Amino acid sequence: MARIFCIANQKGGVGKTTTTVNLAAGLAKVGQRVLMIDLDPQGNATMGSGIDKREAELTVYDVLLESASVAEARVRAEQCGYDVLAANRELAGAEVEMVALDRREKRLRTALAAVGAEYDFVLIDCPPSLSLLTLNGLCAAHGVIVPMQCEYFALEGLTDLVNTIKQVHANLNKNLSIIGLLRVMFDPRITLQQQVSEQLKAHFGPKVFDTVIPRNVRLAEAPSYGLPGVVFDGAARGSQAYVAFAEELVRKMPPASAVAAAAEAPPPPPVVTPAAAPAAAATGEADA
Repeated sequence: MARIFCIANQKGGVGKTTTTVNLAAGLAKVGQRVLMIDLDPQGNATMGSGIDKREAELTVYDVLLESASVAEARVRAEQCGYDVLAANRELAGAEVEMVALDRREKRLRTALAAVGAEYDFVLIDCPPSLSLLTLNGLCAAHGVIVPMQCEYFALEGLTDLVNTIKQVHANLNKNLSIIGLLRVMFDPRITLQQQVSEQLKAHFGPKVFDTVIPRNVRLAEAPSYGLPGVVFDGAARGSQAYVAFAEELVRKMPPASAVAAAAEAPPPPPVVTPAAAPAAAATGEADA
């Protein structure tokens, strides 16, 4: 069965979509079978995979409303090497339509059960809010990969996310846990980022992935060409970092059944925001 991971963070602009499409492309590059699900009505992960959201006949909207199966709605991103369950503006209406439906939080989970054996990884790009769409992603997943910048406010946002995962774990999905934190847009020249990175490793320990994604212009340019950076420019530092992250994920992740069993343990404790961080911020700005 596939290992199903949400890429989530309640703070916007932290690289969730960039991480989703580049991790999907990186996993495909190292020989994994991947399905990428776009749960954001903006459809950025869809467009960033080379799929025109305006021409998609069936999307995740149809899957959630049970008018199509995942097998019927998925499309192949040929250049990227993985399958895509697309999203477009129609998805914004799904939340309103699902409110009165049975099993509204677990519709994606039910739909994925039919194709789980066809993939090694399913990656879900979640919106930056705790909506019914995000809830469907969290209920379907074995765990959450959290991309975050090493900045002071990112620590506060992480506290909110941990609390959300605790609530979902307790009430809706006993399999859910934080798989790991991925440090993105990292610039080692900034003192604050180094300090926050060390605080993350001290608090979360092995939950922090070894791979660090550097700030990289080629990753930012790639979406305008409708491709992940890993496909657009495989030689770029950011692209190589995402391939290394894919290799780390494959190496560290046991089969899905073992992931589910391990997730029975409670999620990590809340983040304690260090009192010294604001002072460090001034140092970081000066160094930058």
